[in-house]
Amino acid sequence: MPGFYVHEATLRLDPAADSAAPGAAITVALCGSWEHPPPCPLAAHYIAVQQDGQSVRLRTVFAADPRQEAEVRRRIDAALAKGSQPSPDGILSRWTLVGTKAAELTTAELEHAQRIAGS
Repeated sequence: MPGFYVHEATLRLDPAADSAAPGAAITVALCGSWEHPPPCPLAAHYIAVQQDGQSVRLRTVFAADPRQEAEVRRRIDAALAKGSQPSPDGILSRWTLVGTKAAELTTAELEHAQRIAGS
């Protein structure tokens, strides 16, 4: 049975950056591509983005075998530390990683994690 986790990150987006680009970078790191049929190969996940100007908070909710938790978190951190992600049309979005941390699941996130784990 998978465990359910949250990995939270704070970023500063460049003014022309697409706020969806950091989430796309995470999906590429976890799945190899942001477009793939379910299920996700390493960890079913969902990324919530909260933007306030150039400041962005990402909460990656994921379901994974507990033995894979550290690897999922490592891949998320590495993807965000790159600081950029091209869009499908080749436009590069850039950001600065401010910090990441493990976070507690909210009730709503737990319900969502249970749904994505079943996909």
